[in-house]
Amino acid sequence: MASIEAVLWDFGGVFTPSPFHAGRRFAEARGLDFDALFAAVFGSYHADTDHPWHRVERGEVPLADAFAEITNAAHASGVSFDMKELFASMSDDGIDRTVVADKVRALRGRGLRMGIVTNNVREFSDRWRRLIPVDELFDDVVDSSAVGVRKPNPDIYHLALRRLGVTRPDAAIFLDDFAPNVDAAIAIGLHGVVVDEDPRSALEAIDRIIAGA
Repeated sequence: MASIEAVLWDFGGVFTPSPFHAGRRFAEARGLDFDALFAAVFGSYHADTDHPWHRVERGEVPLADAFAEITNAAHASGVSFDMKELFASMSDDGIDRTVVADKVRALRGRGLRMGIVTNNVREFSDRWRRLIPVDELFDDVVDSSAVGVRKPNPDIYHLALRRLGVTRPDAAIFLDDFAPNVDAAIAIGLHGVVVDEDPRSALEAIDRIIAGA
C-alpha cells in the first residue's frame, strides 16, 4: 500500500451541513415522504443520469431550468414542495465544522496535497467559495459544473488525482457525506471515509488510514 500523498474532500455535507440530512428534516416537518422527495429533487443520486439535477451539476443546463423541470415533474407525481424553501432549509445545523478546515490546515502542514471534489452548481460557485478560504486550504478544486462530470462517475476521481499529481489511487483518501460516492472512490482504489453529521469521527479515520499506510 502506498503512503498517503493527498486527501480529497467533498464540500457540502463536510464543510457545511449535509443537504441530505437537511432534506430529511424538511420532509419530516412537512409530512412528506423523504424518499419520494429525494428522488424527485436529486434523482438516482448514486448514479450519473439525465435527471435535471444531474445535468445542472454537470453544467449542462441553467439552475432555473432544472428547478422548473424538477418542480413540475414532482407536482405531476403528487409530491408538492417549494424548491427555494427546500434549499433555504439547508442552513446552519449548530454543528461545529471549523474542525474540518483546521484538519485541512494540519494535513497540509504535514506535506499532504489537498483537493475538493464537489458535485455543485455553476450558479452557486461564488457563494460556496466564500464560505471557506478555498485558495488557502486547497491545492485544487474539481467542481462538477466546471468539468462536466459528476460523482459517482469514476472519471471525476481520476481527474482529481491527475490534477494533484497522485499516480496511485491508494495514495489518496476521499471523504463524502454520501456513501455511494465513497463506494465509487473505493472501487477505483482510493481509501474512503463517509462523513456523518458530526464530522469528527471522519477526521479521526483519516489519521488511522495515514498511520496504517
